[in-house]
Amino acid sequence: MNLKYAFKTAGRFLKTFCITSLTVFLFSNAFASDPSLKIKDLITPADAVLLASPGGDIILSVNAEKKLIPASTLKLLTSLIAIHYLKEDYKYPTDFYIDTDSNLIIKGYGDPLLVSEEISEIASTLKPLIVSINDIILDDTFFEKPLSIPGTVKNSIQPYDAPNGALCVNFNTVNFKIENKTMISAEPQTPIVDIARQKIKTLNLKSGRILLTNNGDEITRYAGQIFQYFLQTKGIEVRGGIKLGMVNPLRDKLIYRHMSQYKLTEIIARLLEYSNNFIANQLLLTTGARVFGPPASMEKGVKAAKKYLAERFDLKDSVDLKNPAFVEGSGISRNNRLTAHIFLEILFAFNPYHGLMQHKNNEYYKTGTLNGVNTRAGYLVSQKGELYPFVVFINTPGKTTAPVMKELKKMIH
Repeated sequence: MNLKYAFKTAGRFLKTFCITSLTVFLFSNAFASDPSLKIKDLITPADAVLLASPGGDIILSVNAEKKLIPASTLKLLTSLIAIHYLKEDYKYPTDFYIDTDSNLIIKGYGDPLLVSEEISEIASTLKPLIVSINDIILDDTFFEKPLSIPGTVKNSIQPYDAPNGALCVNFNTVNFKIENKTMISAEPQTPIVDIARQKIKTLNLKSGRILLTNNGDEITRYAGQIFQYFLQTKGIEVRGGIKLGMVNPLRDKLIYRHMSQYKLTEIIARLLEYSNNFIANQLLLTTGARVFGPPASMEKGVKAAKKYLAERFDLKDSVDLKNPAFVEGSGISRNNRLTAHIFLEILFAFNPYHGLMQHKNNEYYKTGTLNGVNTRAGYLVSQKGELYPFVVFINTPGKTTAPVMKELKKMIH
């Protein structure tokens, strides 16, 4: 081989090799230093990511128009709908009537935070008003019956499947334990009443939190037994039993209207902190009754949600309103489907209430988890205190939002 030609060929090869290597090196470094490229590599077509500036400019958008399962991040939309129709300072009422036969009639309106401590205070308030009663009559007609929540499992014992109703106490759950072969409450403020005791025996459990159901009006009758316990504790004699019935406003006398100690924004703060499915759907059902009249139903709640979306975001013909898109308020159903794009609009609307969300490491956030689904939405806080709304919908089994969030935070200055 000609020596001059060999050196020339080798030089040309070396030049090509160096240019190629430099290109690969520069691309690799650009990839390593560009969070948006990393994010695009982290997700699949079944995922979506969206990040915007405080002013609304899109910083990063991947699959933002794809309808995906939002899981519990949907609770932000449910909260927004409730605030819009019920108003921030709304408080749930519970009415107490006496009829001509000295029966106490309790009418519920869906208060999701009607718990033992509050019922004890109600009994103290009623003490000067009534010395004794015959029956306790429970009116739960403000909510439709039977009431089915899409995505929940019938006869489940899991708290996230808690049924909804107009007159419910303690989230329709009972926490118990066995000590010295005796069944006792794991929460001192709450007694183990007969319905709970029989349910626990039937399930043959030794401890834990059980779920009451709608079967045989179980949740309503449980509420009645809790009220009976506290009324008797305060010295009010209950001579009769517990029945279901209805208030007759023309005949029965309203003796006390109890207003929850929590206003709507305080309920929402607890909803978002604990991601409580029961609270979320109580809010949606109540909203449906406010907009379309009682009795509350899931159909009316969903209709109110779609009405809000159509009016607030001008989505009358949007893909986000086509079924199935919004079927219940907690995010437990996989038939809930929203795009990251519309969720960004939800976050802009929710901005005045971002302080109700969980806050950690310069981030206000709401997470969502179902089997094979991992989502996160909220606001990243810059060094200047500005809020950058973000949406991460991971619908790919086995993946989480963590790697994406790590890169998103690098994009905020």
